[in-house]
Amino acid sequence: MTLQASRMASITTSPSMAVSEAAKAMMADGVDVVNLALGEPDFATPDNVCAAAFAAIREGRTDYAAPAGDPDLRRAIAHKLEHDNGLTYDPAGEITVGVGAKQIIFNAMMATLEPGDEVVLLAPYFVSYPAVVALLGGVVRVVECRRENGFGPLRADLEAALSERTRWVLVNTPGNPSGAVFDIEDLAMIGDVVAAHPNALVMSDEIYEKIIFDGVGFTSFGQACPGLRDRTLIVNGLSKSHCMTGWRVGYGAGPAELIGAMTKLASQSTTSTSTISQVAATEALMGDQSSVVENCKRYQARRDLLMTGLAEIPLLDAIAPEGAFYLFVDCSAMIGRRAPSGQVIANDVDAAEYLLREGRVACVPGAAYGLEPFVRFSFATSDDKLVKALGQLGDAVSKLES
Repeated sequence: MTLQASRMASITTSPSMAVSEAAKAMMADGVDVVNLALGEPDFATPDNVCAAAFAAIREGRTDYAAPAGDPDLRRAIAHKLEHDNGLTYDPAGEITVGVGAKQIIFNAMMATLEPGDEVVLLAPYFVSYPAVVALLGGVVRVVECRRENGFGPLRADLEAALSERTRWVLVNTPGNPSGAVFDIEDLAMIGDVVAAHPNALVMSDEIYEKIIFDGVGFTSFGQACPGLRDRTLIVNGLSKSHCMTGWRVGYGAGPAELIGAMTKLASQSTTSTSTISQVAATEALMGDQSSVVENCKRYQARRDLLMTGLAEIPLLDAIAPEGAFYLFVDCSAMIGRRAPSGQVIANDVDAAEYLLREGRVACVPGAAYGLEPFVRFSFATSDDKLVKALGQLGDAVSKLES
């Protein structure tokens, strides 16, 4: 007898979480590991946001919220979208709040996918995208976005991937794991290709919107392709921008029919996001934004520190990301080399395992994101840990024999 439905065989545990847990297990055994696997800000949630949550508790705001989200928060989201992105959405019917952006993505897919429907993913992609599609009976179509093209799609590749069965095209900018930021021309090209397929929808995951470097501007897909408004879902949240991963607040903005279906699903699953978290999220969006700006500067400094250090390590080749807080590092030069144990590094999974075992640095293999051979390092950690990681990576790589 099995206790699991057959559909569970189509998914695995999140690779980044799995690597992070492996690193924690090594640390529990006394191994000094630097964990660069998990994409979680190490900065504290801003004081004003925490104060708003404390006030909500004192005021007794501890009951259920509406499945679509607290009206004050939905109005704050609508204000944010208009102020930051020039997008107008009705908070009463075109915005829904979820338990993190992952729930928004899941509910959107669950509300729209029929068995056999196709979902186009731009690789490298966030690890949860294909898992959700597979769980719901969809079919993944991958467009490989090569490093030499800035990890963006070529029009010909995108056109070849779409078909009459295409239901969604997922866009993630700034990208996890690549850090690529799509400009208005990139997004307009994607929109133009999608426009030729009337049943296709676009989901634009913009969770890293506030983490962008070198003065690069951010363009929402909704801004670039206003003609596709009725076929576009904007996904965002507070986890990365306001260091609120554990508060679990994400949101989606899109056409009323889709938002209504997603809200119906929420009403029968989570009921609502934590009321206290929603009060805190309202303050995060409407209150002082100085910590968001300051944290972005600190992330850029960390990126530069890591880029400088990696430039001194042979066999690991990185290009500077324009956003998010990851380096997606080409490790192809490690492939075929022999570890001190005698093992030959056959792929980026082996490379990541070697860097964890021998270098005591946790990272995630590119295979998890649909593009090899790469490893992803998160720089959402302290300068001291990054410097330590660089030293340990250099030592480990130097032990590999050709």
